[in-house]
Order: sequence, then structure tokens, then C-alpha cells
Amino acid sequence: MKQYQQKNVSDINLEDYLGEYETPQATAEHMLFDCGRRKESLNGPWHYAVDQYDTCIRQHWFEERYQDKNGFTLPVDYSFDEWPTMNLPCCWNTEKEMFLLYEGSMVFTRTFRFEAAETGSAGTKERVFLKIGAANYLCRVFLNKQYIGMHRGGSTPAYWEITGALQAQNRILIQVDSTRRPEQVPTENTDWFNYGGIYRDIELIRAPDTYIKRFQIALVPDGTFSKIRARVQLSEDRTAGKRPETEPQESFAKLRIPELDICEKIPLKDGFGELVIPAAPELWSPEHPRLYDVFLTCGQDAVSDTVGFREILVRGRDILLNGKPVYLRGISCHEESVAHGKAPTDEERLKTIRLAKELNCNFMRLAHYPHDERMAKLADREGLLLWEEIPVYWAIRFTREETYQDAENQLKELIYRDWNRASVIIWSVGNENADSDERLAFMKRLADCAHAVDETRMVSAACLVSMDRLAIADRLAAYLDIIGLNEYFGWYSPDFDQLPQLFANSDPSKPVIITEFGADAMPGYHGTIRDKGTEEYQAYVYERQAQTLRDIDYVKGTTPWILYDFRCPRRTSAIQGYYNRKGLLSPDQAYQKLAFDVLRKYYQELEISLCRS
Repeated sequence: MKQYQQKNVSDINLEDYLGEYETPQATAEHMLFDCGRRKESLNGPWHYAVDQYDTCIRQHWFEERYQDKNGFTLPVDYSFDEWPTMNLPCCWNTEKEMFLLYEGSMVFTRTFRFEAAETGSAGTKERVFLKIGAANYLCRVFLNKQYIGMHRGGSTPAYWEITGALQAQNRILIQVDSTRRPEQVPTENTDWFNYGGIYRDIELIRAPDTYIKRFQIALVPDGTFSKIRARVQLSEDRTAGKRPETEPQESFAKLRIPELDICEKIPLKDGFGELVIPAAPELWSPEHPRLYDVFLTCGQDAVSDTVGFREILVRGRDILLNGKPVYLRGISCHEESVAHGKAPTDEERLKTIRLAKELNCNFMRLAHYPHDERMAKLADREGLLLWEEIPVYWAIRFTREETYQDAENQLKELIYRDWNRASVIIWSVGNENADSDERLAFMKRLADCAHAVDETRMVSAACLVSMDRLAIADRLAAYLDIIGLNEYFGWYSPDFDQLPQLFANSDPSKPVIITEFGADAMPGYHGTIRDKGTEEYQAYVYERQAQTLRDIDYVKGTTPWILYDFRCPRRTSAIQGYYNRKGLLSPDQAYQKLAFDVLRKYYQELEISLCRS
């Protein structure tokens, strides 16, 4: 660790104090498959302090220098165990009124005991990893006076190996920085509230020396529904070259799916293995969300998951689920709770899914960033198809290579995390970016990356209408499987007659999902269909949209904006009150606006029509 002369005053003259904390960085390559593993939660009360000036990392608080070399007691700017406590995971903005609009750094710390364990007959030591499910936007981790590393991206998980730093009694310190910056993903200007905090689970994960790093299992997408492909990647073996030559090393992983009578060995070479297995699973669908318990072992390691098997693909202008055309009756949704911000409870997540079901939805767009991994697991169980998205939102720094690497890493972290979720059918690489050469190059790279990492799903993005041509003309569409289209005819574009003209002017060769349409309405505010901001006007917009969209043969789904009102600092009118009011429900989801029933009936008609055809 870098040492400074006159440490007690060096920080006041230090400009580039962040440089030493840029590496090591947790990325997608540091992730491990953690379903079915032994985990120890570090959730609960943590001591915290607001740290607006980044004094913690400027002064190296983690070194806990209470005395100089002569034993002289030094004054310090912290008192870890005397700070107040906050129960993590949470968003600090919802914890105290004084933190509602706070953006910046906060420091969290606690102590914990750890008991190491031996694994295996050879006495091989275990490896231990720290997982933070999400911390917005940057987090830096320190353990027992050591800097462990940092992570970029506020909505994807971070993993660090901490085996060598652990002791029987431990102090962990985590700095979280929610500052909006123009070079970040997302950028400094968004249309949602910037919640700060460690707002998903904090866990310790134990694994053997050589562990299962990645495990992917899915139906082979060949239209036969008769083969399952399993892929395995192991970690590096820290004991390689140290074992006696006479000691056998397993060269396979063992896969079991008891309900399908599958018990197979997956051959491994250089830590990788793949096997295609004949099978006839019951296919997963929103109407029949069949799940199977799956078990994988290799050497001393064992993981498990609960997965569904289904096929999703595009053929011409059709989206096929298990070989049959499907219309994606959807709704967009932010991850937000009035009480808990971006850290809703499982009960709140389940309520969101069931409200979508009440709308007759079979599909939901999780906007505009990765939601909690539990949302996809609940969607697997409840039977709801998902669009998952990374926050390449609006005016990203498209010419900055570091910004691209940040976006690609978040995309990979999302895909690796949710690869086994049957509910997830679309990866979205961004939202509402103007069609420029720089943006096209940036987004094409992301689309190519998504296709390369996962060949079993479709790739999309929410594109803008070309108002000059009044057509679907985004050049990015050439690299997508499905075209997402945000259009606000009747609201930001008030002339409804332009909407059918837009579709007449367009002739896409692939399916289109209308990823956004809608209008603001204050809950309980009534008037005529000419009065913007009323429930009547919002319902009128939905009625006109439905009348037009039902006749467009290449539109294969819609996700109107949005299920419920959400916080947004940009929205300052009397109608908005710092909320985006395009929700079909009030922020607490207790009140249904008139448009809720309009969409519910429209989707019911679509469902009946598709069943008849």
C-alpha cells in the first residue's frame, strides 16, 4: 500500500487520491456460480458515516492508524463502532429524511467472526468469496486493513476472493459512492431517482480450491424440444502441479436431474465441458411454468439450481415460444418501492408480478437496469416472460473506450447471473439513444457481445422513432433480433394520426415490440379527454394506441410505460411532484388509474384472439 510522507496532512493536498483504488476491479470474469452453495449472510446492522469529501479513502481509514511508531496517540476523523447503524441491504435515501436527496459517498463497517473449515480427505483448504449483490454506483472493499478491490456498476453483483485476508475476528469496511458522472453507465442524466446504498445481499460464499465457476443449462434451440445442453467451466486449480502424480484427478462433472431420470458425466478438458443429453422435459411457459431441480458436482464442489426448459426464437416477423407464435402482452416496470427504494422485499416483488398478471400480461420489461436476481427467479416460478436491460441510457460517452468496457462488463455480469432463468427471453443493450455513427458502433459491439455470450436468447434495444422520416429507421435494428420502439404519440408527439402513418412508412423484416407509450396522470385527478394530466386523458391515449396497434402485423408485443408511478427529480410540475406519473398505478400500487382497466381488457382480447387463431 502506497505510503505518504506526513500522512496526517497529506490528504489535504492530494488531488489524485482515487488512482490507487482503481485496481483490482471485480468484473464478470470474477463471478462464480453460487446457486445452491453454502452462504453466510452479512446482512443486518452496519455502522455508517456520510463521507462527502471521500476522507475515508484519502486518509486510509482502513489502516486504523491510532498510534505513530513512537506510541503517540493520533487524532482520527472516525470512530467506527460509535457510528450509528443502518440495516443493510437498503437504500440510504429511504432510511432518513435527511438522506432523501443525498448523492455521494457513505462508509459502512462492521465486525464478524469467521470459522475456517477443512474440505476433502486431502485436507484441501477452502476458498472464501465476498459477494455484494448490488451497490450504487461504485463500491470499494477493505478487510482487516487491506484494500480488497472495487466494482463499477450499480445493479450487477460483485465477487472478490478474500481467503487470504480472513481472520477469526474481522473488520470489513465498504465505501459506496452514488455520485452521477458523465463517463459512467448510466450517465449523469437519467429519468429515474438515483438511490444510493448497498441494496442487495452481502454474503460470504465457501468453495473448494477448484470450484464450479460457471454452469449453464438450457434446451437446445433446434425446434425438436428433445435435447438439453449443459456447459461447465471450472476455476483455476491453485493446487495444480502440487499433487502426487499417482493421485487421480477427476476429468468430469456429474449432472443429475432426478425428475427426468438424468444422471450423466460431462467430460472436462482444460476446465471446460459441454454435453448434449437426449431428454423430453415438460416445456416451461407462462401458462405452465414447469421447473426442475438440477444438481451438478465436480470433485469436492457441488451446486444446484431450479430451472425451466423452453425455446425462444425469432422466425421472420414472428416470435416463437416452444415453436408457437406468441404475442408479448407486457408492461414496463422500474425496481422501486415507496418504503424501500431499489431494495423492495420479496413480498413487494411478488405483488408486482401478480399485478402484471392481473393486467393479463405474459411479459414484463425490467427497465432500465438489471433488477434483483430474485425477480427472475420469481418470474420463473410464477410464469412471466422477461426483458432484462443494462443502463446504456440516453447520452452515454459513446467514443470513450472505458465507458464501453463498463457497459460490456455490466452486460456480461447480467447474462452470467441470469443465464439459467427460463423467464428471461430478451437481453436489451440500451434505451433511447440518438442514431449517430458513434452510438451505432458502441451498441453494435454490445449486441455482438450478447449474441456471442448467449446464443439461446434474443437481443434488442429500445430505439427512437425517426421523426424526420416518420418511420422505424434506426440503423441499430440491423444487429438486433427484435426491434424495440419507444413512441409517445398522444403525449410528447400529440398528433395521433402520425402513429398509423409511422407504421405505414415502415417495413421491418423482424418483429417489433412497442417498448414504451403512455401519458402522465395524477392519481385521482379527473377531467375530460382534452385535459392532459387527468386519468381520462391517459385512458384515452391507451384506447387510441390499442386501436392502432392491433392492426399492425409486425408488432408482436407491447410494454407500455409504466406499471406504477416512480420517483424522478426531473419531474417538477404540479401534476408530477417529482414523480413520473405515467404509471397505471399510484406509487404505492394501491390505486388503479382508469387506464389500468383499458390495458387489461385489451390484453384479454388479444389473448382470446390468439387462442382462437
